[in-house]
Amino acid sequence: MRRLCKEAKAEGTIIDEVDSRRLSNLTQGRNHQGIAAQVAPYVYWDLSDLINQAKKTPDPVIVIADGIEDPHNLGAIVRTAEALGVQGIVIPQRRAAGVTSTVMKVAAGALENMAIARVTNLNTAISKLKEAGFWIYGTTADTDNLLQQTNFSGSVGLVIGSEGKGLSQLTEKNCDQLVTIPLMGKTPSLNASVATAIALYEVFRQRQ
Repeated sequence: MRRLCKEAKAEGTIIDEVDSRRLSNLTQGRNHQGIAAQVAPYVYWDLSDLINQAKKTPDPVIVIADGIEDPHNLGAIVRTAEALGVQGIVIPQRRAAGVTSTVMKVAAGALENMAIARVTNLNTAISKLKEAGFWIYGTTADTDNLLQQTNFSGSVGLVIGSEGKGLSQLTEKNCDQLVTIPLMGKTPSLNASVATAIALYEVFRQRQ
């Protein structure tokens, strides 16, 4: 810890040593594990800049979150997406989680290397991605197209639906192809972040 504090100070970070009550107050009673950081708000990317940056990578992958409301799910999606090599994430401005301290904590540092664009209209964003050459895949239970039988070549936009409602009707309509994760048990659906992880793993497995 002392070494890390010394390195942080060398980079210009102001470090205060306080008691646990002060940390609990700063974190509003959450589990801080002895450390809390005060940082500037996350700066979202412009969608056009995100697309241009993503296109610098051959066959880029962008995740489109259609109304993820739980910040823990969004944080887990960010962490998985960055770990697997996704070039960016698009989230809607309304009725969805934004980048908060909870998202940052769950993402476990992945936000430092992940471009996120927050858009006012998700379907307009999908249209722009299509214009840029992305093929849009929507994940849903209401299709016979199995994930592992789908060819995820080229530039991929992967749409993940909200926790309760899945894909909205308009978003589903705007997808180029719908895919489903086959389930063997009696549970009808998966957690949004888990579904994202499985779908992304299949996309990148095919590229190995």
